Amino acid sequence: MNNKITSDSLRQMWLDFYREKGHAVIASASLIPENDPTVLFTTAGMHPLVPYLLGEPHPAGKRLADVQKCVRTGDIDEVGDNSHCTFFEMLGNWSLGDYFKKEMIAWSYEFLTSEKYLGIAPENLAVSVFAGDDDCPRDEESAKLWIACGIPESHVFYLPKENNWWGPAGKTGPCGPDTEMFILRGKPCGPQCSPACDCGHYLEIWNDVFMQYNKTADGKFEPMQRKNVDTGMGLERTLCILQGKESVYETDLFVPIVSEIEALSGKKYGASEADTRAMRIVADHVRTAVFMIGDEKGITCSNVDQGYILRRLLRRAIRFIKQLGMQQGDIARVAAAVIERYKAAYPELKESAQKITDEILREEERFEKTLLAGIREFEKLCGYLVGDTVSGKACFKLYDTYGFPIEMTEELAAERGLKINRADFEKLFDEHRQKSHAGAEQRFKGGLADNTEATARLHTATHLMHRALKTVLNDENVNQKGSNITAERLRFDFTFGRALTEEEVRAVEKLVNEAIAADVPVSCEEMTVDEAKAQGAVGLFASKYGEKVKVYTMGKFSKEICGGPHAARTGELGRFRIVKEQSSSSGVRRIKAVLE
Repeated sequence: MNNKITSDSLRQMWLDFYREKGHAVIASASLIPENDPTVLFTTAGMHPLVPYLLGEPHPAGKRLADVQKCVRTGDIDEVGDNSHCTFFEMLGNWSLGDYFKKEMIAWSYEFLTSEKYLGIAPENLAVSVFAGDDDCPRDEESAKLWIACGIPESHVFYLPKENNWWGPAGKTGPCGPDTEMFILRGKPCGPQCSPACDCGHYLEIWNDVFMQYNKTADGKFEPMQRKNVDTGMGLERTLCILQGKESVYETDLFVPIVSEIEALSGKKYGASEADTRAMRIVADHVRTAVFMIGDEKGITCSNVDQGYILRRLLRRAIRFIKQLGMQQGDIARVAAAVIERYKAAYPELKESAQKITDEILREEERFEKTLLAGIREFEKLCGYLVGDTVSGKACFKLYDTYGFPIEMTEELAAERGLKINRADFEKLFDEHRQKSHAGAEQRFKGGLADNTEATARLHTATHLMHRALKTVLNDENVNQKGSNITAERLRFDFTFGRALTEEEVRAVEKLVNEAIAADVPVSCEEMTVDEAKAQGAVGLFASKYGEKVKVYTMGKFSKEICGGPHAARTGELGRFRIVKEQSSSSGVRRIKAVLE
């Protein structure tokens, strides 16, 4: 096994390997999904590529590879153990209707076992394949291909759908069997030990998904003519295995960050379970916050959506910083260590260093003002608590008045052997969001809410409105920060430092409706980023676009880099009306609009 591999060399090795196999290397997409109300963050390498897996041609071709920034927040409470992280990097490659199982399994075996790459001995590997059921047959093809490569037949396991099947993004759509790769560690738990058990003998390192079926509305699985491959290898987990570490926090990704925490706290990593857990939480949460703020669509702290997650992570980090005996302001030095560690792979972090530091310190200052008062309030309510459960009303007061995330109240309660009434809190929280009109919108599966004509028209209208905002506000720095589009309405976030006047709102409406009345065609061209720039196209000209981009043009009104469905002509849109203009977060405004 090549245990000399570092995070930087593994990223480069992955991209070089697939470049040699004819893949276009595309840069990481934003952590904030493009036109996707499904989730708050990019949660997997395939997430930004869903439209292309569904059939839309990718500007870079049919073979793609990248290292994608991802955030998953469902396991925040687990962070602090050996493996859980909220931010992670996913090494991925895709075939969009090009190669399939034969090539992919052979390449997977080569990358895993070749001394030029990971250098893992074949006898230390195991794989699982789909066992088959009434819907779809047993994946004998993948099993035979692995055995032909050199995997011992006794190391090939047939497992059911719950283990080896990748479902569609929604109730219908592309899906299929996958094959997962494992490194063997320690001894099996018994004669029935397999990759399906959690004893730790089998450590998953890679997953190849073969999208070969389409699940129909009546629940049938029909073979697809165009078959895709989607693979994913977690950088952190793979490094942990290759470097022979017990925890991802002991890999080269985290060592400089943890060292800075040690220096600031005077505590030693590994000396005590409590301090080690606290250091891991601080390292993870600050790392994730740095990437969230430093992203090309960087976010700021707020009480809803992405901003709420950022605030929750920072406030939780601050709590454990205090537990470690660190001082106010030290969090900025931890953030600086993160930027220093990652600036070579992600130069946008260095470019945004001041913005990142300012936002983190602002949030620390905000939290400091309310933290002591909130803790005093919590201690007070514990004093007259009857029973062992803190009411939802009391939890909501801590959130609404003192800025306490519910998760923090839950932790404080657990430390005292108490529970909280989470259900009642959620009910009050939902009512609060509805009253403030700032709640998270309904989330959908897929790129936009759907691919209906109504959604496509509203998506098209966002282009016209984007240009109209720049024109009316006389500011080319007015840029999109996110959107959420359904068949009924559009929601568009953009950078601007103040509320729009009523006159400005009406002027934006007027320009958009003039563009609609002109009934110009909506044309799409593929071109290089340099060509798009030269033509004055609007877009975030980051390397994530790869060699070619799609540029949508609407007469002289709009020219913008984009993907997804659009109307054929502006005249199809109907009358555009802005329903509401409001604040979204610091320096970001939000418009809600409809087509009538």
